[in-house]
Amino acid sequence: MRVIAKRTLRAFWQKHADCQEALKSWYRETEKSEWQNINDLKKDYPSASILKENRIVYNIKGNHYRLVVKFNFEFQICWIRFIGTHADYDKIDAHHI
Repeated sequence: MRVIAKRTLRAFWQKHADCQEALKSWYRETEKSEWQNINDLKKDYPSASILKENRIVYNIKGNHYRLVVKFNFEFQICWIRFIGTHADYDKIDAHHI
């Protein structure tokens, strides 16, 4: 799976160092994955929340942070749409970001 863009994660963990290892781990696991659909992803991340249009919300570092990504399983691409604190997440519409 190709993740676009790691720099978004890097910029975030530079401000929030406590989540650096969790984000690096998520990135490595996702990059190595070959998920073909949501069900494949849920096998590895059962606590991930599924939104419409192949958007997924991950809880990072014990639910202190939220990561919203959009997948295109056919082309094996994952776009990072949002990374932020739980409070920041509550201010956005994850279905349209």
